[in-house]
Amino acid sequence: MTPEDTTPPKPVDTEIPEGFTDLTGPAAFKAQTKQAQNAQEQSGDQDNSHAEAVVKLEAALAESRDQLIRTVADMDNLRKRSIREREDAMKYSISGFARDLLDVADTFKRALDAIPQDLRSEERISPLIEGIQAMERVLLTCFEKNGIRKIEPLDEPFNPNFHEVMFETPIPEKPTGTIIQIIEPGYLLHDRLLRPARVGVSKSETPSPHGVDTQA
Repeated sequence: MTPEDTTPPKPVDTEIPEGFTDLTGPAAFKAQTKQAQNAQEQSGDQDNSHAEAVVKLEAALAESRDQLIRTVADMDNLRKRSIREREDAMKYSISGFARDLLDVADTFKRALDAIPQDLRSEERISPLIEGIQAMERVLLTCFEKNGIRKIEPLDEPFNPNFHEVMFETPIPEKPTGTIIQIIEPGYLLHDRLLRPARVGVSKSETPSPHGVDTQA
């Protein structure tokens, strides 16, 4: 036997896998259990952070959806308001012109009233009267085509929204506040007042607490 054969063998290096300890026995078991618990805690923390992120994203999505719904509703209201304003502008754009034409309509009535009653039956005057009446009818027809309506509330109750009182007189057979005379007719443009009808109304000889307030 040679001296080389008596040399003791070298110890074999064993690499310890990651996650294990080089301890043996109960100490090694405790260390491995601790590592497993730490790993579970880290996994739980990650799950919690993911859940919190999902909750935040859902809240942001709900807020964005609510803002979108509000924006759509505001845009729809703006569109409807714009349509209304455009329609009103078209309907009432002739208010000033129509108000000026009311004097023309009044002129026809003044012309007819200026003809004495004893001349109305004469053949020479009849064509003149018919011509004035025809022009008045044409003008009123033109008014109606453009939404202008004449107000002649004879024998109707007084309405301060559409009528203007010029005088009051006791009429026993008429209820208080009844229109007994139209001094000047009123006109409406669609549903807006162009000019109130100027009228005379009846009143009771003794004041009544339930009478019509003609000063409104």
